[in-house]
Amino acid sequence: MNKLRAQEIAESPVMADVVCDGVPIYIQHVDEENDTARVYPLGKPDEERTVPLSSLTEPSPFQSDGIQMMCPPSRET
Repeated sequence: MNKLRAQEIAESPVMADVVCDGVPIYIQHVDEENDTARVYPLGKPDEERTVPLSSLTEPSPFQSDGIQMMCPPSRET
C-alpha cells in the first residue's frame, strides 16, 4: 500500500477494509519516514505492532475468492 493511501485511511473517520498477512487490521498511525504503520487486528487493540506499508493491502471489491463470474450469453434478436 502506498503512503498516501495508508495516511488517508488512518485519518479517515470511515473504517476501511485493510488486511495485513490475511488478517483484517486497523491502521493506528503511519510513519512516512520509515514506510511503516502501527496496526492492530480488528477487535484486538492490545496486539498493536509496526509493519511495513508493503504488507498492507486493501482488497478490491472485484476480488472473487475463486468464484468465477460469467456474463450470461447475449440474446440475438
